[in-house]
Formats: sequence, structure tokens, C-alpha cells
Amino acid sequence: MSGRVGHRKRLVCVSAANLRESHLYLTGHTDFFPADAFGPSSGKTGTGRPVRLDVDGLPEPVFTDIPTDARTGKPRRFFRKRAWVSEFFARHGIKPGDTIAIERISARRFRVLPFDAKEQRQCPTTFDFSREPEGDGPTVIELFAGCGGMALGFKEAGFRTVLANEWDRDACDSLRANITERVLNCAIQEIEKFPKADVVAGGPPCQGFSNLGERVPNDPRNQLWRHYVRCVEQVRPKVFVLENVPPLLKSAEYQELKRIAESLGYRVDGRILNAADFGVPQTRRRAIVIGSRIGEPTFPAPTHVDPLKRNLLNQHLTPWRTVRDAIGHVPLTPTGINWHIGRNPTPKSLERYRSVPAGGNRWNLPLHLMPDCWKRKTKGGTDLFGRLWWDRPSVTIRTEFYKPEKGRYLHPVAHRPITHLEAALLQSFPDDFKFCGTKINVGIQIGNAVPPVLAEVIAEHVATMLGATRLRQLRIKTVG
Repeated sequence: MSGRVGHRKRLVCVSAANLRESHLYLTGHTDFFPADAFGPSSGKTGTGRPVRLDVDGLPEPVFTDIPTDARTGKPRRFFRKRAWVSEFFARHGIKPGDTIAIERISARRFRVLPFDAKEQRQCPTTFDFSREPEGDGPTVIELFAGCGGMALGFKEAGFRTVLANEWDRDACDSLRANITERVLNCAIQEIEKFPKADVVAGGPPCQGFSNLGERVPNDPRNQLWRHYVRCVEQVRPKVFVLENVPPLLKSAEYQELKRIAESLGYRVDGRILNAADFGVPQTRRRAIVIGSRIGEPTFPAPTHVDPLKRNLLNQHLTPWRTVRDAIGHVPLTPTGINWHIGRNPTPKSLERYRSVPAGGNRWNLPLHLMPDCWKRKTKGGTDLFGRLWWDRPSVTIRTEFYKPEKGRYLHPVAHRPITHLEAALLQSFPDDFKFCGTKINVGIQIGNAVPPVLAEVIAEHVATMLGATRLRQLRIKTVG
């Protein structure tokens, strides 16, 4: 969920314990409710001010507060009134793994409803992990795998995927089409036992840490890293790799993650890497955290350099890859083939596109074509409605790259936004990668992905940490 949606709706995964004890666990969601809704566990010493729950399938609303622990004063994990929970579960046939939504209607009124039934998902949620994946390379678990950007990088580096986990069913189809059949389409909370692996890799959802939108300290999406750590604690891989947005490294969550991992015997370090420095035609900055229990964690050295910053020390590096390198071969007119799909712009949008020169942006629009909100906002937003340069890397590809009002996403010369295929190539996906889903969903998959070429460089470095240097020797590949 985006930052704003996260303020309106929260999702709760139902466990077998919830069904057994008629609970809806609110761990990570207590910030969703008014501060005065919390009260002591004992009703004799007062309670919190009740909130109203409109529960789907129940004839009357439920008025309840949330108890707090008498000793610590911290919120407990469930609503005080719980008799309604079992009736709600029974009416909707709720089973372990199903998802419940709690939606805010007003400051003190909430709706509780079924959101997703595990058994109705199109992708299977179980897999037989008793058999080893084919090959003899080191093994990796991919968590929060998306469509498989990180997984593809590890695969290209010679790793064998023993498990890829992803919530989105279309992304799971993409994983199966390109990476492996060993995919679990479920919330990570549903996985009780993880298979053994040499490496655990993945990027927990980053919206809670992101500079975009609102950063909420108690955002429950920030807590999904705890399930990543749960996997590390259970599997005890030799190395783990975590990818996220740069603000992660300054967060309290990172300090806690590092503390827990170090208590498990890992040495942990985090760096901000620019994807352009590793052969991706995009200046995408990401936080990479590496934990190792086989020595000091280290990071790959850059393979590419900004041509404007070349000197005697880095002249051996290849210049940054550019937009032209990535999409110069793609037809200027969208063909409709392999996600090279265009939009249907209005005549006014076309006029706006034509008004923006190479490297230009919204400030190049004549006043009669400029939206009133842009006329009033005279500062910032220099990438909005911007045109890419042929001979520079792209800006960061986000999930709505097909909307030029969202960033510098106009094609360098064609009067249109970049297509899904072009965005995927700028992310360093190969031409033949098969994306599954709707246009909007595939856009999300592309924008949220770890650039595969960056992931491959990281994976090859991790292979050297594992002593698997022969992987690189057996497969000579040059990027750039």
C-alpha cells in the first residue's frame, strides 16, 4: 500500500492461533487507532475510549477499545471485545492464511472485512522443497521477490533458487516464467518453515522508509523486515543481502536489524550504491545491507564511472551506460509487441510533449499548456514532464513511468512517454524477459524491481565471499 493508502486501510493475515483464540492480531497496526482508544487491561481501573467497528456480516456494530499491558503500558495485540471475532470468522469461512482488511471510515469508525482468501488465489501457495534444485552452484532464498529482478541477477551469477516468495500473484507468474517454479504466492507471515540455503536475499517493502510521501515511524510495512530476520534466524545462511531505499540506513529499524543479526553471529554493513556505477543505464541509488558469518562483509567495486568524473584513478572503468545504449534499438513508434505499448494521448497532451526539448521539463511548456497547479508552484519539480537525454543514464524508474507528469519519463526524441519495454530495458532487464499481468501491474513490477545487472554484480561478489569464484570463471560476460 502507498503511504496515503496505508493511512486508510491495514491488512491483517489470519493465523491458526487467531482462529483458535478468536483474535485479530494488531501487531504493527496500533498506530492506526486514536491514542485515547487504549486503556488498562483491567476494566476496574478504566478503559480506553471505544472505537466503532462495522464488521461485515454482523447485524450490529462493535464498540471496543484496545487493552494495554498492566506492567509495561504497551498495547496488547487484540481488541478488548472478542466475541464477535469468531462469528465474523464463521460467517465468512475464514481460514489460516486469509487476509482481513481494517479500513478507516472516520477518526473513530472502522470497517472490518475479508480481503483475500488464500485458497482462491490462482497461484499455488505450497511447494515440495524436499528435492534440491538442479545444478551445483550455491543456493539462495528470495524474499519479497517481486517479478524477479534480484532473483534473475543471482540466477545469472550461477546461484540456484530454493525458494522465491511474493505476495502479488502476477509477479509470481513472472517469477515462474523466467526464474523458477519454486515460488510461494503468499504473505511471508504464512511461511512457518524455510528451506536451507547459503544466502538469503530480498527487499522488504520500502514505502515506510521512502522519502516519497509520508514517513511514518510505526508504519507496519516497516516491520516486515522482522520476517526477513526470522528467515535468517531459522535458516542461518552464510550471507544475507537486503536491498532497500537509502533512508533505511538512518532508521531505527536498521539499527534494530543490525543488533539482532549481530546477536546471531553476523557481521553487518550497509552501503548506498548507485546502479549506474555497476552497468545499469539508470542513476538509481539503493541501500544494500550485507550480513556475513564467514568473515567481514564487503561490497563490489564499481565497474563503470560517470564520464564527467573520470581521472587517473578510475580511467580503467567503463563510462556509464546511457539511455541510447539501452533503448536506442527500440522502434520509435510502439509496436504493441513485447510490452512496447503506447498510451492514447489527447491532442493537448501531444502538444505538451512537442513543447519539451531534449533535457527539458515542465518549465518549457507555454503558459496556455501549463496546468494551473504548476503555474502556482514556481519551485522544485525539475524532473516533472521532463525529457530523457540520449547520452546520459535514465533517472530512477518508478512504478508510473508511463505518466510524464510523475517524472522525467518522456522519450529522448519521440513525442511520448517511455513504454513498458523501454522502462524494463532501462532497469537492465533482458529483451526476452516475460512479464505477466495487466499494464498497471507490470508497471509496478518493473518500477519496484532491483535492476538485474546490479543484482548480478552483487551476487557475483557474494559468490567470492562464499569461495565460489569459479562461477565467474566459467561464465565470461561483459556488461557495457
